[in-house]
Amino acid sequence: MAAIRWHMGDFLRPEVRAFLIRWREVLIAGAAALFGLWWALSGVGITFWMGLVILAISTAWGFAAVQRVRFAQDGEGPGVVQIKERRLGYFGPLDGGMMDLDEMNMLELDPGTYPNPSWILTGMGGQRIAIPVNAKGADALFDIFAALPGINTSAVLDVLSRTPDVRVTVWSRVRPLLH
Repeated sequence: MAAIRWHMGDFLRPEVRAFLIRWREVLIAGAAALFGLWWALSGVGITFWMGLVILAISTAWGFAAVQRVRFAQDGEGPGVVQIKERRLGYFGPLDGGMMDLDEMNMLELDPGTYPNPSWILTGMGGQRIAIPVNAKGADALFDIFAALPGINTSAVLDVLSRTPDVRVTVWSRVRPLLH
């Protein structure tokens, strides 16, 4: 008698499995929010307050997770993005570079780069790094971009979702002029 081997991957269609993997953080945050809501509605005393805290934290987590999912691309583009201690590196087949987050002066989206649109990061010294939006590890750029002072993350997501016809400056650092 042959042993029957069953895997969860065999149970789900590939597109459903890909959807669940992509949205897993949002789904977990939603489950935590439902748990917090249940505790808040059914609990008394400390359980009620803990439910409200869990609900608030998981709601904020879910909001951030939805933004990260909207930002993430397929990761099939050229090159690899690496981030370590506020230092960003891009290693592409033709070019690349490293830049400290504190040295970044401007962030742009250039739809004219081939084969995919690219994030153009400009440093204070004029150095530029072009990172395809779908490079491997580029989804981690959202957290880096969100840490930039005064950036509007919803504007970044809007520009990325509609892919403009010309290069768009998404963020620039305002430096005080010394006299």
